[in-house]
Amino acid sequence: MVLIPVTCPDCKGENIGKNGHDQKGVQRYICRNAECARKTFALEYTYNAYVKGVKESIYEHTVNGNGTLAIARLLKISKNTVTAALKKSNP
Repeated sequence: MVLIPVTCPDCKGENIGKNGHDQKGVQRYICRNAECARKTFALEYTYNAYVKGVKESIYEHTVNGNGTLAIARLLKISKNTVTAALKKSNP
């Protein structure tokens, strides 16, 4: 039996526990560090919008002059997700 070490993607802590499965059967984990901003996470996400750093790349593509549909195609996410992220951003 091989144990896979799991660390929190935000705080890099190793005090991690299992926290059930999502609808697609992917294992969810919970960070037990009280100071960590992220409580639950998965090792691999099925939808690219949940991956860390995608929201920042939406803003970068917007500054470079890409449109909403072009950004959605490049990042492989929904155009509605791109629009919602841009509406929430501070100019």
